[in-house]
Amino acid sequence: MASRRLLLLSNSTNYGAGFLEHARITIRSFLGTNVREVLFVPFAAVRFSYDDFTAKVRDRFAESGYAVRGIHDTADPVKAVGNAEAIAVGGGNTFHLLKRLYDTGLLEPLRERALHGAPYIGWSAGSNIASPTIRTTNDMPIVEPPDFTALGLVPFQINPHYTDAVLPSHGGETRADRLLEFVEVNSNMPVIALREGSILRVEGNEVTLLGERPARIFVNGLEPYEVDPEVSLQFLMG
Repeated sequence: MASRRLLLLSNSTNYGAGFLEHARITIRSFLGTNVREVLFVPFAAVRFSYDDFTAKVRDRFAESGYAVRGIHDTADPVKAVGNAEAIAVGGGNTFHLLKRLYDTGLLEPLRERALHGAPYIGWSAGSNIASPTIRTTNDMPIVEPPDFTALGLVPFQINPHYTDAVLPSHGGETRADRLLEFVEVNSNMPVIALREGSILRVEGNEVTLLGERPARIFVNGLEPYEVDPEVSLQFLMG
């Protein structure tokens, strides 16, 4: 899969900054000058329209010289995926996103296009579905997709929006507790937990953490540990 090129963002908006502002230079570097148009998948949106979501993404990408077309506006979405120069999948509710991909028959075409040529950019839910399954999403299952199996663009799980925060006077499980539960019952599947502002760049079998904050790795049988930005994470590729 030498042609696999992925940019997987933990989030779209850092505190105090604009939409995708923290990733703008990285996105431009990733897409380069050969891409003219990005096909955008807005299916994670729930409380705002696909048109509004696409317009927001279009405005941001236009600043770097890229056109954006919403997949919901295409006459033949499967053909649009097959012809896409690049693909972006936005954040929102992961269960809603995955169900729509199953309902529209787009899951397999997206997987094939992303694994064999088209640069793929995802943030939040769009990063979640790059994993083998969506079982490490933080989202509530507001709808039921037919399966939790996702795109499987990488052979490890991603947990976006990871936080170490412990709420005062709250005795429930932390995010780390939940991810430790996951690796306990999925012993061969590591999880990388991405804090806000963090990005994974995947080029073939090379994985690099970008941003200013370390990520946390969860592996069965080990205590969670930190990895710093700009360090190769190729070991996650198995």
